Parts: sequence; C-alpha cells; structure tokens
Amino acid sequence: MTARAAVIGAGSWGTALANLLADKGTETVVWSYEQDVADDINQAHANRKYLDGIELHPSLRATPDMAAALRGADLVVSVSPSHVVRQVMAQAAEHLEPGALVVSASKGIENESLKTMDGVLADVLPPSASRTACFLSGPSFAREVGLRYPTAVTMASDDAEAAVRAQAAFQTPYFRVYTSADVRGVELGGSVKNVIAIAAGVVEGLGYGFNTQAALITRGLAEIMRLGTALGADPRTLAGLAGIGDLILTSMGGLSRNRTVGVELGKGRSLDEILGGMVMVAEGVRTARSTRDLARRTGVEMPIVDAVYALLFEGLSARDAIEQLMMREPKPEQG
Repeated sequence: MTARAAVIGAGSWGTALANLLADKGTETVVWSYEQDVADDINQAHANRKYLDGIELHPSLRATPDMAAALRGADLVVSVSPSHVVRQVMAQAAEHLEPGALVVSASKGIENESLKTMDGVLADVLPPSASRTACFLSGPSFAREVGLRYPTAVTMASDDAEAAVRAQAAFQTPYFRVYTSADVRGVELGGSVKNVIAIAAGVVEGLGYGFNTQAALITRGLAEIMRLGTALGADPRTLAGLAGIGDLILTSMGGLSRNRTVGVELGKGRSLDEILGGMVMVAEGVRTARSTRDLARRTGVEMPIVDAVYALLFEGLSARDAIEQLMMREPKPEQG
C-alpha cells in the first residue's frame, strides 16, 4: 500500500492525479515549478491557473522544492510536459527513495532522441527504478477526473508486479485501472493520438461534418497501428483504451487542447497566435515533428501526420492539407 506519493508536475493532469491520490487517503505532495501555483494549492485548496473550478482535497500539499517533495515518497508520479521530462526527472532522480515506484503520466515523443517517455526515463533514472517504471495512459481529461466522472485507463509496465502495485495505488470507484505488459503500445498510442487530434480539429474548423471526422479518425488509427506494429507494439493495445479510446476522446472532446489547436488552424489563425493564447501545453504540436521523423526512420507511411507537420511547420493551408489527403491515389483499405 502506498504510504506517501510525490507528484512531479502541477499542471492540470498532475493536479488531478494528485487530488485523486489524496482523496484515497494517501499522503500526497505536488512539486510545482511555479511558486504561485504551490501557494494556491496550499492556501486555497485550488489550482486556479491549470484546473480552475475543482476543489482540491485539504490534505494535498505543494512545494517548489524537489527534495522536499520526494522525501519519504514510495510512489513518484512523473507528469511534466513531455519536452521537459528529461530535465525534470533527472533532477528528481537525485532524490528518489530506494525502492520508490515511478509512474509516468506524460505523453509525447522527444524531438531530439525520438524516444517516448519510457526511453527518456530509462536514460535518467537509476536502473532499479527504470526497470519497474509504469506508464499510465488512456482517455482521461483532467477536469473530468477532478469531477470524479467514471474513467478507465491503462497502466503498463515491463514488471507485472509493479503494474499491479501501481494499479492498486490509483484504483478508485470512479477511476478504473487496467494493467498491461505492452509499454510500447501504450506509449505510442498516447503520444501519436495528439497529432491525429490536431487534424480532427482542423476538419471541424473548416466546417466539415461527421463523415469527414469519422474518416479522419479511423484513418488516423490505421496510421498509429502501422507505426506501433513496426515498432513492436501489440495491435490489441492500440484497439483498446490507450489507443482508440484516447484517440476518440482527444479528437472529439471539447476539453482537448490538441483538437482546439486544430479547430483554430482550420479557421485560419496562425500557430503562433493560437499557442500564445494557451496556458497549457498542446503536446501534439511538438509530437507532430517527432512522429514524422520516427515514421520516416522506420519506413512507415503516415500521410495524416505528414499533413499536420506541413500545416504546422511548412505553411500548408488547412484546406489544402485536407484536399491532399482526399486526393491521394486510391488504394485498398487494408494493406
């Protein structure tokens, strides 16, 4: 049983998970890069910057001091934006308690290394911690978890006992956790779906309807499965919560930051303008670059990912991106 948890990252998802743990009776501390966010959690039992409107458990505490956050923690949750996980968790690694279980809840593919978070953590954590690391993913908006809406997720690990331990740490009557041995599939599904969600948002921003949305999401799943299979993922994982489940949520849900970026691009706004008005990170923007590079390195065809990359970084217009996808050479659906 978890005695003390440290959640590394006080964004919306980190705060929601920390609140879930505190609500279970686990002594929980959140590490926050921002002093004002830590103060808000400690004094107002709220995180009005990243999870406004959700009342936090009164026992939940926050600190900007990494060593203090990790002191005595037997469960450590890594939930920073993916592009800073390497830096943040390298700092955290210096203060890990022996035997602490690390659970990653960040989703993304690092631009430089093309590694998902399991690879990043393997680089920076002690070998004993990286061998038992677990990876949480699935269709789970932070706000809805904060509101205690029924939610189901997947917890993957190469160590079956660690996965069961992490499952027990997070399982509640409203947060159901399934275990998996397919870290590769869970990590890729949770990362690449953010890129497809941008494309789904573009479709809506252009004013197209449900036919177009359904086609885009279905073909996006085919791309995720092609890449995942090429890299050793189990296709069944990508047909489950961490694959199609998360893809549907992020592509169609109104709380999705990645879908919102796509909607605004479809309406003609520039990427800089859109990102300048966002407080939280839309992981799909950075992940579009790394997914495209990973697909090319692996020799996997991903036309939707290519179109999103061109839209974000090469000046392709939203309407031209959709037209190019529709006008590709006809081919069988399978194969």
